[in-house]
Amino acid sequence: MNRLNTKTLPRSWVAVGISMLMATSAWAQEPAAATAALNGNVSAGAKIAQSGSAGGAAACVSCHGAKGEGQAGFPALAGQHAGYLERQLNQMASGSRQSAVMAPMAKALSEQERADVAAYYASLQLPIKGVRGALPGKDDDSGAWLVERGRWADGIPACAQCHGPGGVGVGKDFPAIGHLPADYMQSQIDAWNKGQREAGPLGLMGAVAKKLTADDIKAVAAYYQRLHNPAAAAPAAPAKP
Repeated sequence: MNRLNTKTLPRSWVAVGISMLMATSAWAQEPAAATAALNGNVSAGAKIAQSGSAGGAAACVSCHGAKGEGQAGFPALAGQHAGYLERQLNQMASGSRQSAVMAPMAKALSEQERADVAAYYASLQLPIKGVRGALPGKDDDSGAWLVERGRWADGIPACAQCHGPGGVGVGKDFPAIGHLPADYMQSQIDAWNKGQREAGPLGLMGAVAKKLTADDIKAVAAYYQRLHNPAAAAPAAPAKP
């Protein structure tokens, strides 16, 4: 059997392939329920989420919802991997991920408190399931193609390859995205393109962000909505005369 000669492939494709292997390995080792608290204390994190911290951080629930479900402009946190959430808080505290709203909150939390908050939100149930859609055919929309197949002509892997079936997330490197609204997704694409957040493992997401259009993001979000809530996404039946 001939081995794949990575020297003949574009560097971005090699990075994509390695990241896919990382995601697959993480998915095999860490099912959705295995969001361990790492170094965090769930009870202590719950208190901060509900009431804020002694250092001046506001209660998380005021922006992210009573159960971490998120709201307009603020992403859902429930069920995200503790390692991912802790890393994002640490990066916002250090300034390597920029956020006018969240950076002051992250800085007001101690390193242990950031781990506690991450552990608490990881302990909550992720509101979406690992549902994989059927492989799209030639007449299916671009959202289905991007999520389930990717757009390899542009070097864009399928979202499902890294973020898992239904966008439920894979380990601490690939967060759940299947329940995020298009406007929040777009804000993060913009942040990557402006260098305002880390580009992810091997720089993969930073590279992919440059290739996604606003229409792509809307299509992906709409596809995930249909996948997880087909009844709500289906057009209303015409009224009977």
